[in-house]
Amino acid sequence: MRVGILGSGDVARSLGNGFASVGHEVKIGTRHSDEPALAAWVRSHPGKRTVGTFAEAAEFGELVVVAVRGVAVAEAIDAAGATHFDGKVVIDVTNPLVMRENAPPTLALGHTTSAGEALQARLPKARVVKAFNIVGNPSFFRPTFPGGPPDMFLAGNDAAAKQVVTGILHDFGWSSVVDIGGIEGSRELESLCILWVKSALATGNWNIAFKLLRK
Repeated sequence: MRVGILGSGDVARSLGNGFASVGHEVKIGTRHSDEPALAAWVRSHPGKRTVGTFAEAAEFGELVVVAVRGVAVAEAIDAAGATHFDGKVVIDVTNPLVMRENAPPTLALGHTTSAGEALQARLPKARVVKAFNIVGNPSFFRPTFPGGPPDMFLAGNDAAAKQVVTGILHDFGWSSVVDIGGIEGSRELESLCILWVKSALATGNWNIAFKLLRK
């Protein structure tokens, strides 16, 4: 499968590594194609990893991942061209974080809407699924924790799209995937990112993830 990823930071490259590792072709869309980190990323798997503009990545992908900063999503979609997403499964990995000095981030959206809902509204012909946003990027692929495999939560309006993303998560090593319902569930998932950050700060450990305990 061809995967287009909007974004070129740690989150985007980590996801690109995962997709390439399970055999997919990946194109990262960026405004900064000359970044040394991107050049090294391409060299690590020649032929399977390429770099282009936002529009080129969105057009290339049979599946598209939005992994830009959460407060820059609208700008990235405008640069990519909304029609390039029509009919496609779109994985929204973003969190609309407002960074603060000497304090944990807050959310720019919440309670009555979310970044996931805003993205679906901006891409009405795409099938948006919120996933991957509740854990640090080093744990995206093959997450291993002493207490057992963590759980990944996802949300979206299209059942078939969620099945596609669930399959990808299984390929990435997430054995437990919890579907919490429609895209409005992004409100809770984006809040979980804040909980993840505050938990990491409280424990002094960023290598953490969420797990439902069942009996």
